[in-house]
Amino acid sequence: MKIRVGLLAVAATALFAVSCKDSTSFQISGNVANPAANSKVYLIVADSTEVRVIDSAELKAGNFEFKHNAPYANLYKLQIGKQDGENIFDFIAQNGDKLTFSTDLADSAHSYKLSGSDNAEKIQEFNKISNVYSQKNMKLSEDYMKKSAALGKESDSLLNVYRPVFMKNIADASQATLKFVNENKNSLASFFAMTSLDAVKYEKELVAYADEVKDKFQDNPAVRNFVKQMEIVKPVSIGHKAPEFTMKSIDGKDVKLSDYKGKYVMIDFWASWCVPCRHENPNVVKQYNLYKDKGFNVLGVSLDTEKKDWRAAVKADGLSWTHVSELQRFDGPTERLYRIDAIPSNYIIDPQGTIVAKNITGNDLEQFLKTTFK
Repeated sequence: MKIRVGLLAVAATALFAVSCKDSTSFQISGNVANPAANSKVYLIVADSTEVRVIDSAELKAGNFEFKHNAPYANLYKLQIGKQDGENIFDFIAQNGDKLTFSTDLADSAHSYKLSGSDNAEKIQEFNKISNVYSQKNMKLSEDYMKKSAALGKESDSLLNVYRPVFMKNIADASQATLKFVNENKNSLASFFAMTSLDAVKYEKELVAYADEVKDKFQDNPAVRNFVKQMEIVKPVSIGHKAPEFTMKSIDGKDVKLSDYKGKYVMIDFWASWCVPCRHENPNVVKQYNLYKDKGFNVLGVSLDTEKKDWRAAVKADGLSWTHVSELQRFDGPTERLYRIDAIPSNYIIDPQGTIVAKNITGNDLEQFLKTTFK
């Protein structure tokens, strides 16, 4: 009998604890060391659907507190002091969470402590990772500017030394982000980490991630929008069969994508009026001449509206491959099919008709072809 009473007491205590949890808001209380005089703290909602200030509070002896209604887990930020992009700290919260926060504004690494929910702690973990690489590139930029100032001008040779290191740091940060995501797929923090990646370079990974989380976090509109967007992108993403199309060539003949079956072909979307396209054309010419005898083809798709401008640009830039166009800028059926909203854009299709690369230019195109045709 005593055992039963004991169990009832434990159950009653647990029920009381649950009932005391505020289900209409989350609470975050914090302490800030070394703030500027008369500083305020701003609460910002910040996901892929909106970024706006939703509340503010005065720092009193370095302390603050917010309560906010958040019916679903979402990303928020604390902005301490001036709204100038400095001293911003991320956290994830939803109704029922009771979070504690602390930081020292004298810390140049912008580290902070956050506890109270798994999601909140996970996004803090991701921020620690991203801050490592941000600090590396910040220091690199400062070193470059100092050396440039000492020379009295910006130097291409100096830039050529620093740029590869800078780009490697970005690549390393992206790999660290992917590792974090793979280890934390059940946390909403993985979503915000994943969407920090370069959407062009990591499209394949983003599409795969959307497939994995489409049945998770369904109450969050940012996640729903992301999954919907990736579903649209998926048919023309890397690893999928390139959709068939037929277009008129510059001399009026029908050209089909399937005409290139059994060959590598790069569908190159460009226009005579597109300055970046015209700058990239010499590189495409160079790569085409290097690899055309090894099986590399280019199919130029112009977004021009005037055939005379299109023809003149083809001749001026020495583009010796087949050219087609619907002469409708971004509104052509093929442009819509391949979701072209900016140029230059390209798709590289393998002999089996599968998309194996997208939107690679300059050195990236050179390295891809070198690896493919080695």
